[in-house]
Amino acid sequence: MDPLETRELVEKSPTDSSRKDDCQSSETCSRTSPLYILMEPFQWLQMLSSQLNPTFIFGVAVVYGFSQGLSGSFFKVVTDYYWKDVQKVQPSAVQLYMGLYYIPWVMKPIWGLFTDVFPVRGYKRRPYFIVAGVLGCVSALMIALLGKVPIAVALSCLIGITAGVAIADVTIDACIAKNSIEIRALAPDMQSLCGFCSSLGALIGYSSSGFFVHHLGPQAVPPALLIVLGFVIYEVRSTSLQSEKKKAVEGLQIALRGMSKTIKLPQVWKPSLYMFLSLALSISTHEGHFYWYTDPKAGPAFSQEFVGIIYAVGALASIAGVLIYQKALKNCPFRSLILYAQLLYGMSGMLDLTFVLRWNLALGVPDYFFVIAEECVTRIISRIRWMPMIMLSTRLCPLGIEGTFFALLMCIDSLGSLSSKWGGGVLLHLFHVTRTDFTNLWLVILIRNFLRFATLGLIFLVPRGDQADSLIPSDILTANSAASLDDDGLELVPVKETSEEVQLLIDEK
Repeated sequence: MDPLETRELVEKSPTDSSRKDDCQSSETCSRTSPLYILMEPFQWLQMLSSQLNPTFIFGVAVVYGFSQGLSGSFFKVVTDYYWKDVQKVQPSAVQLYMGLYYIPWVMKPIWGLFTDVFPVRGYKRRPYFIVAGVLGCVSALMIALLGKVPIAVALSCLIGITAGVAIADVTIDACIAKNSIEIRALAPDMQSLCGFCSSLGALIGYSSSGFFVHHLGPQAVPPALLIVLGFVIYEVRSTSLQSEKKKAVEGLQIALRGMSKTIKLPQVWKPSLYMFLSLALSISTHEGHFYWYTDPKAGPAFSQEFVGIIYAVGALASIAGVLIYQKALKNCPFRSLILYAQLLYGMSGMLDLTFVLRWNLALGVPDYFFVIAEECVTRIISRIRWMPMIMLSTRLCPLGIEGTFFALLMCIDSLGSLSSKWGGGVLLHLFHVTRTDFTNLWLVILIRNFLRFATLGLIFLVPRGDQADSLIPSDILTANSAASLDDDGLELVPVKETSEEVQLLIDEK
């Protein structure tokens, strides 16, 4: 090389280096600017929409944001006051009735089988969104129009509402599970989207539920948007309509064989057992708390509007939990994250004990301030604890039967929640916690907290792998898709997109 050229390169080198440093520093500054922080969620949604079909994003928003978030928040507040003020039922009995709400969720494998192997007029997803919407709307309208009815009729209507939510949930979850397998890099983002939509819908619902219950009485929100979703979501119609019945039978056999083979793997049944036990052992004392919250003599006598505000703040805290998971925890190993989340979950339960024993007043902390702080802490920890378990469930699903198998795992979780409700109801009954007597409520809460800590002894059932790892053997993962359920379902993911390209897009964001 000519000496003059060498000298020119040497002279240019520091300048180029300084320019690169300036670019990096300016990029860092832009990432910390308020405008960038404000626009980041929209850029994130734009990235997801470009990699996944926009109607899939709309479906997640409708099912998780409207059906489970907004309608679900109304449902929770409405049913609490309906059983307490309209039916005048004891809290232990309400816990048992609420356990029955989980029956449609326990049946999720059946809904999953329908959505995977029983298409209607060539469509595998659309009809089930419509059925879910119609069932939920009819049940909600019956409760609203009939008022006080026999307990059996009321239970049937309320179970009908939860059945509509469960059918819509299993249908969209099949799409989420499939996408999580095909594009692993986006799996945590999809779970964050679900959690964010659910929490935002709950925030809006809880914020207004107390006002509506106070002025209009217990009225459920009909999930009409699910019907709309069934008509607008994009799905390729199967052209082989004549052979649908034959394919359905073959698909059912493949699904059952695949589920049986997969659930027997230690990598699958161990974490499934942990998820069941962690939910079942954390017994629910919600109705005891609710009756005590609103009691004018023994409790703080919170109004209907303030109860709605408590739940609304909790929903906002859940969004914070989603953000914490998305920003800091989505790359943590499963076992470590679930271990520390469960430990914090047990510790947060002591706040309930402090409140019921009124130690907060002894410390000079008003009830209104303490209950808001308690709800925030509990909801953030609960969300951080729950999201890795959902991520773990998506990692255990084989292709081809992802909807059915994910529904089976969620069925196991629902059985855990049902056991939690009924276990709490039995404890409330045994310790004589009634509509007016809350003397032993603190003891029930203490037992619940002990069981939460006891769950830590089962952490060995959770795999050590990272959240992006494949947890089941590759032959099991793809065996059912090769066998062919011939999935003509939703065109959710661009075929030519690779997970490496998606990861680059995420890193750029």
